[in-house]
Amino acid sequence: MVKKKVTSSDVAKRAGVSQATVSMVLNKKYNVSFSKEVIQKVEAAAEELGYELPKRRTQRGERREKLLVVISPNLTNPYYVMLLQGIESRATEQGFGIFVCNTQRDLKLEERYLKMISTLNAQGIIYMCNPGKCFLGQLKEMSERIPVVVINNQEKHLDVDAVELDNTKLGRLMGRHLLELGHQHVAYITPPLTARQKQRFRRVEGFLDEFRKAGYGDQVIVKEADEEFDRNVPGIDSEYRIGYDLTKELLRTEKDLTAIVGLNDMIAFGIMDALQDMKYKVPGDVSVMGCDNTLFSKVKKVSLTTIEHFVVHKGMDACDIIMKKISSRDWKYTEFEPVSIYHVEYEPQIVVRGTTSYAKTK
Repeated sequence: MVKKKVTSSDVAKRAGVSQATVSMVLNKKYNVSFSKEVIQKVEAAAEELGYELPKRRTQRGERREKLLVVISPNLTNPYYVMLLQGIESRATEQGFGIFVCNTQRDLKLEERYLKMISTLNAQGIIYMCNPGKCFLGQLKEMSERIPVVVINNQEKHLDVDAVELDNTKLGRLMGRHLLELGHQHVAYITPPLTARQKQRFRRVEGFLDEFRKAGYGDQVIVKEADEEFDRNVPGIDSEYRIGYDLTKELLRTEKDLTAIVGLNDMIAFGIMDALQDMKYKVPGDVSVMGCDNTLFSKVKKVSLTTIEHFVVHKGMDACDIIMKKISSRDWKYTEFEPVSIYHVEYEPQIVVRGTTSYAKTK
């Protein structure tokens, strides 16, 4: 007599759950969460009955590797390394590998990588910056085939999933902190404020808005690097050199500055070293502030006042959105494929450390 084959219905009956629950638990679907008790019941019932999952038929063109493509503008700034850390940690948990494309802010390189993606059989794409405007149409088309997430400054014309950052909020927090400490004559050091780099401009504008509201807008000096900076391949110390070199230029003519702000932590580190070399005390003579709360800002001898905007978490969120999109496409609750646009945004927080204090008095 032929032994009856155990089915998922038999497992469901033994475990006291639905057949759909058995399927999702044993196939490890991540779009629905179950309690540990339910998972244990289903797995125990399957083991007792000797149930085996049906082998998937190999289909022509089936993806063999679970791969995400991550596009980065550069990897010399710890900010992007932190984003990558968040993405990779979550991708690894879900059994995905990542393929990193470093565009070095070069549109030709970005175009080249976008052409390569179609040959990689990637299940998703994460942009760690705003894509070039000339590629928005291409990116939108790609998002209809595979999930695409952009970690960006808020862009209304970008109709894809996004983990967003309102850079004006960051700038306002920085400005407000210095104003509360009595600083009026300050400088802001930044890479080039070009049309392609709106996130830089918005961060500076947020800072300036706070000083304008306080009546000190004309006492803020914005010192930006030459546009050549964005045309060159970034070196490991490029942003640090911006902070260092422009601080020295500033202090040749501006003797009454009480604070200097860097667009990011790397620039702030350069500012601090330049001040030290010129025999200024931080924060006794000049306060210094950065943004991004990178690892080195926490070092005790540095102790940089900065802005926390949860960079690693944003990387994780970008990866989570990809996973949700993949799950919703794999598991059909209805005859139609769900369409959704995710937008995630964190509220930035100031991290006050040892490089800012009350403005010195004459």
